[in-house]
Amino acid sequence: MSTFQDLNLNTPLFNALDDLGFTQPTPIQEQAFNVVASGKDVVGIAQTGTGKTFAYMLPILKNLKFSKQDNPRILVLVPTRELVVQVVEEIEKLAKYINVRVLGVYGGVNINTQKMAVAQGLDIIVATPGRLYDLAVSRVLQLKSIQKVVIDEVDVMLDLGFRHQLMNIFDILPERRQNIMFSATMTQDVDELITDFFIAPERVSIAVSGTPLENISQSKYRVPNFYTKLNLLKHLLNDTETFNKVLIFVANKKMADRLFEALDETFHDELCVIHSNKTQNYRLRSIEQFREGFNRILVATDVMARGLDIDNVSHVINFDTPDFPENYMHRIGRTGRAEREGQALIFSTEKEQEALSNIETLMQMEIPLKEIPETVSISTELIEDEREVIKERNNPLRRKKDEEVGPAFHEKKDKNKKENLGGSYKFKIAKKYKKPKTRGDKNYNKRNKKK
Repeated sequence: MSTFQDLNLNTPLFNALDDLGFTQPTPIQEQAFNVVASGKDVVGIAQTGTGKTFAYMLPILKNLKFSKQDNPRILVLVPTRELVVQVVEEIEKLAKYINVRVLGVYGGVNINTQKMAVAQGLDIIVATPGRLYDLAVSRVLQLKSIQKVVIDEVDVMLDLGFRHQLMNIFDILPERRQNIMFSATMTQDVDELITDFFIAPERVSIAVSGTPLENISQSKYRVPNFYTKLNLLKHLLNDTETFNKVLIFVANKKMADRLFEALDETFHDELCVIHSNKTQNYRLRSIEQFREGFNRILVATDVMARGLDIDNVSHVINFDTPDFPENYMHRIGRTGRAEREGQALIFSTEKEQEALSNIETLMQMEIPLKEIPETVSISTELIEDEREVIKERNNPLRRKKDEEVGPAFHEKKDKNKKENLGGSYKFKIAKKYKKPKTRGDKNYNKRNKKK
């Protein structure tokens, strides 16, 4: 098995890795190192949690020479603010013994503070696309010295609608640069982006996107509705020793708030929530409290989940079954990190069985089914999303089909059908009535003078 010694790193990087306790590179780190170091365009496909940040930063930092210039030479684009903070932390760990200036910028905070930080000079800038473009347009941030562009979690970036902003950024970057892209999944949008902007990229792919991580034990529960899911979840969370650090995924922001409120009464001090409607400070505080162990339970949405690197997550619970099977892979990749054992549970109602089947097809395995414990009460109460839409019958106020209102159109009245004569109107009148020339006509005046 290879070690970091085989990657031909320099002493400062070896020392930083020793401090972190890392001796062996992950497959993506091992395979991407020489390709990224070569200067070619690179497309890396690897599951979340496989060490992608170090995979591109190790070769970049090894070849980054000391410079006093103010403008950045390395640009790293990521989709969310949380990832900016996380990637900056990872780079600072690696660059502990290297004289390199790193700055993270993102929206939702005062841009003037970031302008001042940019003006101090930097080597590596980590940014969300929107804020980077704002800084570049303001002329405070000059991108003319950028040598390497890394786009991390590019599939999420395109999902979040950043394509237009990425196009704008590519337009103002130097043409001669190395493009490095990392993604957990290969979608049509990602492929189009590669075709448009990459020059003969070399692909580094680690495992199929649906391959289940070996050290994660998975199980599923068939649950009739939201309130039964809630009862089952409370039952499991009461076992604080087993469920000591739990990440719960829900479908959307509305469900995240609903579940948070439902759990808050029982697990008040142990609970935090994160989704895109929360303020920046709230989100960062929630992640930090969960990471440090002050909160045992974190409720999150898919967008917030991608790329979050939190150690020792004992369980990932899929409260909702995701519509896209790849998202399930990203969710469960939050546990079982760094070769530790992890547990993943998924709750599915009757309506969610098709999505569950798609997940099992992608993974080419059936998730073991567990029975709901007898102590968990099965609720018959339904939330509004679960209730059937009642179709009205024999409503005397409702129009019959033959009385349905037609299109909003009617024939013009005769007076409105007249021809619009526009600018030619005065000429037609003059021709019709042979209007005499006026004294203001210069030709008229000339003729009269001659007489």
